[in-house]
Formats: sequence, structure tokens, C-alpha cells
Amino acid sequence: MLSEVSPSFKIADGLRAAALGIVINISLATIKIITGVVGSSYALIADGIESLTDVFSSIITLSALKVAGTPPDRQHPYGHGKAESLAGLVIALALIGAALFIAIQSIREILNPHVAPKWYVLIVLAAVIVAKETLFRFVNKIGVSLESGALKGDAWHHRSDALTSVAVFVGVLIALIGGKGYESADDWAAMLACIIIAYNGVRLFQPAFNEVMDATIPGEQLEIIRAAAAAVPHVVRIEKCRTRKSGLGLLTDIHVHVDGAMSVTEGHRISHEVKDTLMALPGLRVVDVIVHIEPA
Repeated sequence: MLSEVSPSFKIADGLRAAALGIVINISLATIKIITGVVGSSYALIADGIESLTDVFSSIITLSALKVAGTPPDRQHPYGHGKAESLAGLVIALALIGAALFIAIQSIREILNPHVAPKWYVLIVLAAVIVAKETLFRFVNKIGVSLESGALKGDAWHHRSDALTSVAVFVGVLIALIGGKGYESADDWAAMLACIIIAYNGVRLFQPAFNEVMDATIPGEQLEIIRAAAAAVPHVVRIEKCRTRKSGLGLLTDIHVHVDGAMSVTEGHRISHEVKDTLMALPGLRVVDVIVHIEPA
């Protein structure tokens, strides 16, 4: 079931989370690249460049949430919610692209042996891991609360960065302990992290793609909507019920059967009662309902 929006988590919180991600990622990317160059860790340099893709994803998330929160207008009567779904799609592809980039960079460094990284690289990596995992938990909590694919994708960018840093940390540690002949251990570790990053990119791609293609919501959610509409007084039965996710909410198109001898005025009143009932459902953010009245 879609999680209900907590009073403490609104779109404004999503915007702040995305903005915070931009600031932190720029800072961490700078620290990683400088430390990687000075400390002879090419995997850390690649990790720093990957952090720059997180900046890109956070900017997309920030922009998409702003657009998705814009009220419907004459040209977009159904609102601008698709911007959030499209952003989720782009961010998932960016994750896959980041995994591919790091893999290519790691292979290049494995084929071209270099000096072992310096010990202080481990301190920087430990700080990065803590910072990025904390940021992941914060952003993901808001993303789940808002049911935002873009925010959840942005959160997984943070975790993928943390996972890459964990892999590099292990690799650098092996290189330092192993000594001569183990210089490329951090590059091999980064290669392993690519698999995890790519997996999460593919995992996030499917729901975002389904939203863009107007796929229906899960069956249990659809049954809740049908049951609530059927429980409205004077509703004989429910025929069709189509619901799709748009941005942070749901759009529903439902066919309701009532007594065929009923007046137009009474049928109109019942249609509004059905709409109000569905939009007030707890746990489901139904933002608009089109009710078709049919004679039973």
C-alpha cells in the first residue's frame, strides 16, 4: 500500500533533501578527487567523479519535484506529476551509467599498475561512508513517505556512493597490508561495487518506467478503492475502475452503477460522494476522481 504522507514530510521536505544532497555531494566529490590525486588512489578519484553524477541526480530530483508540485493548468489539466516519474527514469539510467563508468575506469587502472595508495585515504573513505549512508537514510525516508520514485532513486545514488566507498576502503586496506603486487586491489574492489550499483539502477528503472507508461496500481490498492466506492449509499455495483500513479498521487476513473430510475440530480450527488470518499481514503493519495454514472 502507498504509505500515507506524514505531517512532517511534505514536498517541501523533498526539495530540501534534494538541495542538501547537492551541497554534500559537491563537497564530498571535491574531497575525494583531491585526496585521490594526492594519496595515489585512482579508485577514489573515480569514486569522486561518481559523486558528481549524484549532484546531477539531485538537481534532476529538485527540478522534478518543483515541476510535479505545480498545480494543473490549461495545457496540463492532469497536472505535472509525470515530471517526477520521468526524473525517476533518468536517475535510474544515471545509476547504470555511473556503474559502467566506474567499471571502465577500474579496468583501465588494473591494466596500468600504479603506486600503492597512502594510508590517510582510509580516513577520508571512512568519513565519506558515514556521511553518505546517513544521507541515504534521511532522503530515502522522505522518498518512501512521499512515494517519490525520483527521491528514492536519489537516495540510492547516495547509498551506491557509500557502497563504492566501502569497496574502495577494503581495496585500499588490502593494498596497504599486502604491499608490493597488491597496488590495484582498490580497483578490483571498485569493480565489485559496480555490480551492486548497476543492480539498484535496474531495480529502480522498472517502477519508474511503469509510471511513465501509466501502468495500473497494485491489485490490493485497487480493491480498496473499489470497496470504498461500493460502500457509498445507493451504489449498486462497481463496473470499471482504472487507477494510475501521477507524480505523488493517484488518478482514478471509475464506473458506478445506480438505480436507472434515479434523477440526474441524485446521480450527480452520488458521484460527488464517491469522489469525496475516495479522495479521503487513508493511506492512498487519490488526488482526482472521474466518476461515470451508469444505470443498474
